[in-house]
Amino acid sequence: MPGPVIAVTMGDPSGIGPEIVVKALAHADVYAMCRPVVIGDAVRLAEAAEIVGQSPVIHVIDRPADALGTVGTIDCIDLKAVPPGHPFGQMLAASGEAAYRYIAKAAELCRTGETDAICTAPLNKEALHAAGHEFPGHTELLAHLTGTPEVSMMLVGPKLRVIHVTTHIGLVDAVAKIEPGLVERVIARGRATLVAAGMTQPRIGVCAINPHAGENGLFGHGEEAAKIVPAIEACQARGWSVEGPLPGDTLFFRAYRGDFDLVVAMYHDQGHIPIKVMGLEAGVNITVGLPVIRTSVDHGTAFDIAGRGIADEGSMIEALRQAAELAVRR
Repeated sequence: MPGPVIAVTMGDPSGIGPEIVVKALAHADVYAMCRPVVIGDAVRLAEAAEIVGQSPVIHVIDRPADALGTVGTIDCIDLKAVPPGHPFGQMLAASGEAAYRYIAKAAELCRTGETDAICTAPLNKEALHAAGHEFPGHTELLAHLTGTPEVSMMLVGPKLRVIHVTTHIGLVDAVAKIEPGLVERVIARGRATLVAAGMTQPRIGVCAINPHAGENGLFGHGEEAAKIVPAIEACQARGWSVEGPLPGDTLFFRAYRGDFDLVVAMYHDQGHIPIKVMGLEAGVNITVGLPVIRTSVDHGTAFDIAGRGIADEGSMIEALRQAAELAVRR
């Protein structure tokens, strides 16, 4: 039986996105999970294939329904956003515009039901801004494109899941933004995602903001009591398994050994560092709260190695697997 149709965006065409897409789609097990349709540039995919030493057939299609879905063939909706020979390894406004067009097309296809999920290769925020699209990243861009007022970033690794209360803002701004209502909504979104995945009562650990969870008011200015505790109490009143606020330096260890199914991180690096320590090839980024399914690699455009054919496709394969599994459950 054919699997779910996944719109695979090529990412910034000057980064490693084209290479990891080509490499990932050379794996037969990907086609056992799903039917990938690349939203990108056919010429760029052919250039990337030559760089990585592969020779797939680039099958240009108009609609996902026309995809062949066979190993050795890459089905591509060709937006012709960049010319042949477009530079690798450079921050370019043209690349930012191309990346925007790919994701906008993917969102449209998902909204109309022509695809079942989106899986994104990395874009470059500076290039996106240079093209006039001032979004901090994919998460916020997809929220805008789908008319979603609030979404959350969840990172999934082999033994750890982390959802973020704040992401792409400075640390001082993050602390100011955190408030009980936001924390409660993030916990609820994370829990709903795990329940949909088959967990009847997910165990959730909530990070503190300050070292030692504020040490009963000795560190910080009472942020834990004012900003986090009310949210946890509200969730516990619903009968949910939520514990915290807990010091991040011990909570992640406990989650890794299996005490918790999900960690709620208060700011970007608090959640990203533990996941990335386990290996960039292992992590997947899931946008929680969208009306469409979206997963992504958990690494950047890697301009320093783009065009050299050495980028690892492991995270892209795992992101495709997560997208397929979520689509089947939905």
